[in-house]
Amino acid sequence: MTSFPPPQPPPTVAESRLQKIFGFRTRLYLTWAAMLVLFASFFLSFDLKFSIILDKLPNLLGVHLAPNGFLQGAVLTLFLCLCSIVASSLLGFITALARLSSSAVAFGIASFYASFFRGTPLLIQILLIYLGLPQLGVVPGAIAAGIIALSLNYGAYLSEIFRAGILGVPNGQREASLALGLSETVIFWRVTLPQAMRTIIPPTTNQFISMLKDSSLISVMGVWEVMFLAQSYGRSSYRYIEMLTTAAIIYWLMSIALELVQARMERHYGKAYLNNR
Repeated sequence: MTSFPPPQPPPTVAESRLQKIFGFRTRLYLTWAAMLVLFASFFLSFDLKFSIILDKLPNLLGVHLAPNGFLQGAVLTLFLCLCSIVASSLLGFITALARLSSSAVAFGIASFYASFFRGTPLLIQILLIYLGLPQLGVVPGAIAAGIIALSLNYGAYLSEIFRAGILGVPNGQREASLALGLSETVIFWRVTLPQAMRTIIPPTTNQFISMLKDSSLISVMGVWEVMFLAQSYGRSSYRYIEMLTTAAIIYWLMSIALELVQARMERHYGKAYLNNR
């Protein structure tokens, strides 16, 4: 015979008020505050010269233009990532559609492209594009070469995410739409894709955050983004720790901004799902 524990008495008014004050969100903020204190204590244990950080911080953030009159620092990093995000998303979406098509040629081209760029290091791809294209008569600048490399690399990964998201929509949705007389085009854009976005957004945003960090590899071509400036200032002042620490915090803050965008998009595309639960 199964015995059940006696029912617990309802919380008192004081206990309910205490639970509201120290609810999940409050405990979360306190935990983050404690982690930030530990994080700051760890970096403050280094022999840091804050005068050097404050002197170079405007350039690392990209407040001022570079000597060549173009962007630099974090602003240039964001520009590189924004261009690469748009291009890689379009390329990944087209590749995903090609891999879902019944055309053997389209599937073959898309699968070969995805296999190559997912199977080779990004740094090698950057150097091949930057050093190899001039031998074919195409001379891209370092910034253009970086955008092309990031777009091709992450487009291959995004194609798998898009394909999996589209295939994850139950086939019954399509059959029901066909029964209502909708065309295949309308079904894809109005039924399948909106439902797939709920599962596509989280891994896609994770890829964009990885792209933000991988953009530091473009520094090998002399692009004046965050990592290149941090290395240059550290080399000239012999204070690498200050510059690398500052660069790490800048990348972290930009990643947090992308995470906030991700959370907002997840709430938007998850409304119907949450309402039907």
